[in-house]
Amino acid sequence: MNDNQKHVKWFRDSSPYINAHRGKTFVLHLGGEAIEHENFTNIVADIALLNSLGVQLVLVHGATPQLDRYLTNYNIESETTSGIRVTTPRLLTPMQHVIGKIRIDLEAVLSRGIVNTPIKDAEMDVTSGNYIKAKPLGIIDGVDFHHTGKVRKVKAHHIKRQLEQGAITIVSPMGYSPSGEVFNIDSKEVACEVAIALQADKLILFGPATGIFDEKNKLVNELEVSAIDTRALKPGEPLGFAVQACIGGVKRCHLISFVIDGALLEELLTRDGTGTQVTRHSYEEIRVANANDVAGLIKLIAPLEEEGILVKRSRELIESEIDKFIVIDRDGMIVSCAALYPFNHYGELACLATHPDYRDNNRGELLLKAIEKKALEMSLTSIFVLTTQSAHWFTERGFVERSLTELPRERQLLYNYQRNSKLLEKPLP
Repeated sequence: MNDNQKHVKWFRDSSPYINAHRGKTFVLHLGGEAIEHENFTNIVADIALLNSLGVQLVLVHGATPQLDRYLTNYNIESETTSGIRVTTPRLLTPMQHVIGKIRIDLEAVLSRGIVNTPIKDAEMDVTSGNYIKAKPLGIIDGVDFHHTGKVRKVKAHHIKRQLEQGAITIVSPMGYSPSGEVFNIDSKEVACEVAIALQADKLILFGPATGIFDEKNKLVNELEVSAIDTRALKPGEPLGFAVQACIGGVKRCHLISFVIDGALLEELLTRDGTGTQVTRHSYEEIRVANANDVAGLIKLIAPLEEEGILVKRSRELIESEIDKFIVIDRDGMIVSCAALYPFNHYGELACLATHPDYRDNNRGELLLKAIEKKALEMSLTSIFVLTTQSAHWFTERGFVERSLTELPRERQLLYNYQRNSKLLEKPLP
């Protein structure tokens, strides 16, 4: 496959996501490190592309390294307690200067077209404003944090009004009190609270790492909130804000790298993405198949039929027996399936298959449990399977080899002696 063919295939595969994202609201958090990185130009190009595709975008920026550098250059001391900067009155003016400059620079870079592309002349509307009402963090453990604050309220209706007009909205890590005081706020907190207030479809947090890695240093593609021990997280950790946002009603949060070119597009426009997705509920669903799944089932099992691992089934047969199938649906794609056929008090487990790209997360085991549950609901006493190449997998899960004479009589009449399949049975509790 040449480069053009790969490009065409990628575009075709991404088209369902392009349609699904149109009109949706995404909140993007870019810390000061991301803005300074050499890949930021590419991120801006990807933001412009999403905007042209009809995605409503809110961009929340940070300013930590820029403010640190400013304070060092002017020999201004800064105190940090528990990872939180103490914004003294002396720091207030430098903070306003640095954050104001970053915001203006962002407005400038987003206002220009993307060079050498068909959308180089496209204009993007960019807005910003006093969208955050703040309150002081106060005195904690004897430390007065002065002008360091927390989000009191997000003026969501003002932001929505700008988004509905097609404008990219920039939100700075500052908030204002009713009395006119200015407060410095953690930009990740601002992004989280904005996403919750808007009930955004996604909160995307850029960081230096690709995502979350497990103890074997393997990237975790998806995390459910219920599986995350927030007590083990450090204060200010992006994963903690992702969990908070999901609990607050944001559908999905993504932790991706600002270092990798195209990470934003790959995360949003491919099925498996490039970082870690955090959700309240898994976007993989185990369910009974329906008529809309026939094409997906055929695409999944066809390669295994060609290899002789599964018995060939016509489209007409699958359509007539669709209610016998249980599938794992991954964001609209059928990645695993299994079928259960009752014979008196016995049930045949058939057509157990998983897509080659998704065989590393015990999906077969999950389907087996779903089939066993369905068999019990049907008052079956055991399930059996006829297999040519997977006997060891079933024996490891409690199946015992039986003589073919123990097959239910109706099934014996359908047995294909040319395949010479082994019979394995598992009693149900």
